[in-house]
Amino acid sequence: MSNTSNEKIAFLEQQNKKAEQGGGEARIEKQHEKGKLTARERITLLLDDGSFQEIGKLVVHRSKDFGLEKQVFLGDGVVTGYGTVNSRIIYVFSQDFTVFGGSLSETHAEKIVKVMDLAMQNGAPIIGLNDSGGARIQEGVVSLGGYADIFYRNTLASGVIPQLSAIMGPCAGGAVYSPAITDFIMMVENTSYMFVTGPNVVKTVTQEDVTSEELGGASTHGAKSGVSHFSCHNEIDCINNIKALLSYMPQNCEDLPPFLPYELKPDERIEALNTILPANPNQPYDMREVVAGIVDKDSFLEVHKDFAENIIVGFARIAGRSIGIVGNQPASLAGVLDIHASTKGARFVRFCDSFNIPLLVLEDVPGFLPGTDQEWNAIITNGAKLLYAFSEATVPRVTVITRKAYGGAYDVMNSKHIGADMNFAWPTAEIAVMGAKGASEIIFRKEIKEAEDQEAKLQEKVDEYTEKFANPYIAAGRGFIDEVILPEDTRVKLINAFKMLENKAVKLPKKKHGNIPL
Repeated sequence: MSNTSNEKIAFLEQQNKKAEQGGGEARIEKQHEKGKLTARERITLLLDDGSFQEIGKLVVHRSKDFGLEKQVFLGDGVVTGYGTVNSRIIYVFSQDFTVFGGSLSETHAEKIVKVMDLAMQNGAPIIGLNDSGGARIQEGVVSLGGYADIFYRNTLASGVIPQLSAIMGPCAGGAVYSPAITDFIMMVENTSYMFVTGPNVVKTVTQEDVTSEELGGASTHGAKSGVSHFSCHNEIDCINNIKALLSYMPQNCEDLPPFLPYELKPDERIEALNTILPANPNQPYDMREVVAGIVDKDSFLEVHKDFAENIIVGFARIAGRSIGIVGNQPASLAGVLDIHASTKGARFVRFCDSFNIPLLVLEDVPGFLPGTDQEWNAIITNGAKLLYAFSEATVPRVTVITRKAYGGAYDVMNSKHIGADMNFAWPTAEIAVMGAKGASEIIFRKEIKEAEDQEAKLQEKVDEYTEKFANPYIAAGRGFIDEVILPEDTRVKLINAFKMLENKAVKLPKKKHGNIPL
């Protein structure tokens, strides 16, 4: 090999090494001091060993304004490429805060757009590891245009390939809208935040004093706003969560979710389910205990755990099959449906339907939450989102009514009338327009009013109504319930139902798209 060739090889090695250093050792050290990993360290943790193939490693910005021509870093603040997670291909971009604070330039955006386009063309998930100060101010409108190019592709990719966003540092201004369009957002406690306008602007406009963490930290968006689906203790926890999440979903909308090998036991009955419900129908219990008794051991991955706790959503497996679970939570607000619970449930249902993940609904719902706050903030429109999502879903859909199924909430929670495939009820199920006391006060108002002992008469009528309606048998007689089952048999029934439904095919009416109530 000639000296010239050796020099060229040495130069290439030098360039590669320079690109891998990002903003340099001092800035990398500062990143570590904040408890944060570098862009490349995050990718190394996420992907299978040795699988990462980088794209655009030597890209540089094109700006010549405000002295930027003197500050050139190879890669321009984002590491992009593809690799595998558990041997399945994924595309990834990881923003590098050590280069211009991870700010997005024209070329930075072009690199992200390139891997997004490849992900769409090849039908594989795209994962964004966000750690950016926002648009690069020195580049003006071209950096803003770069964001819009990304938003547009996020929208085109929605429902076609899974899109996951990890917020691992700042994510402010226009930058928040790309994660917001993606399917799931996870944040890292104490080191990440999201907001459209920062604390300084908030102070100027509204006079409110608020820290970045209070305004848009992981706990704020995990529990108050619901923007974030997962709050992670640290970055390693966050990356492990991404891997776990991917294991439940297919590569794209044309694919089926992964099916893990499972050998059926001679007896899949779970006797503990017989004693979960309290004797008093007004006593709470934890629906997670029902979930644990139905799904494969330790397979439940809860989504939006700290937001709208009156409804539970998450992924699990039943006999190795990936499913999505939506369940009312009697331990919080009696499992009532409200604005946040409805939107949380609707979003999850639509994701599962987009990616061929069957749905299991566990129902114990006393109705919709009354009150001026709910009505004035559009419980009608928001409740309709959940109704719309279930009605539109074409994946296998199975409902188990454990206890209460009252009023319009009975209809909304995946009833037979809106297209559910199999509807089971436990003997404890109460399917009625409302609770026995409220119904009796309306139906027998005159009789109660005329009675000498009004309290005794009311109790008599409550007992009468309870005997007639606080059971699943009228609904079963009408065919609205396919089978009344013992709680201990629930897992067996679900294994058989989802197996039976695995080739379900439904076509919706031809349309451009529906107009979901937003």
